[in-house]
Order: sequence, then structure tokens, then C-alpha cells
Amino acid sequence: MLDHLGINVSDLGRSRRFYEAALAPLGYRFTHEHADAAGFGVPDGHGRSLDPGGDFWIVQGAATPPLPHFAFSAATREAVDAFFDAALKAGGLDNGAPGLRPRYHADYYAAFVLDPDGYNIEAVCHASPRPGP
Repeated sequence: MLDHLGINVSDLGRSRRFYEAALAPLGYRFTHEHADAAGFGVPDGHGRSLDPGGDFWIVQGAATPPLPHFAFSAATREAVDAFFDAALKAGGLDNGAPGLRPRYHADYYAAFVLDPDGYNIEAVCHASPRPGP
């Protein structure tokens, strides 16, 4: 199990604003700040962060290729949709609209966005949709 991960970003302020907006629909909040880094975590509920500083960190530095791809867990498909919309509004680039990706498994619902440095970030929900009333 991962405790936390961190990536280098070329403009800490710009990336902090981007990730605050993009990750909010997934329950993430800004949790900690250093002069050259910012942490984000989920305080409660689905995906709760155990590290009090947060489980996702951005650090001022060169974003050196190859840039890794990483995915954030979403509790619902609606949260994936909200992540995608928020990330685009915050300056991200569409790298795959929300939808099913059955090549992974039948209920793999995800969206992909390129962040300001070009990292391919994803929100994914593995749950089946709830049946209607």
C-alpha cells in the first residue's frame, strides 16, 4: 500500500491552484505547505489519507520526462465527471473524456486530464452503477 507520492512541478502556485480545484470533487483538500511543496489529502470518507500531511504532494522543481501517469480513486462515476469538469476549468487539457474503459474491466469508468506540466492524471471509479428506483 502506498502512503504518499510526490511529483515535481514547474510552477508551485499554478499547480497548487490546479490540484485544489481538480481534486476537490474526489474529496481531496489542501493539507500542508512548505516553501517549496504542497500536500493534499482526503480527510474523511472514500480514500481517506492516513498521512496527516496528505498522500499527494507537489514539489517545486523540473518536471523531467518521462512523466508518470497516476490515477486517483473516485467513489462514484459522478465524482469522475466532476473531476474532469473541474480539471478542465482549472486549466487542464482533455486527455480522455469520462466514460467506460471496458478493456480494463466492465465497470472501469475513468477520465484523463493533462495537468499544467503535462502529467496524465486520471480519476477512476471501479463500482457498478447503482440501479434506479
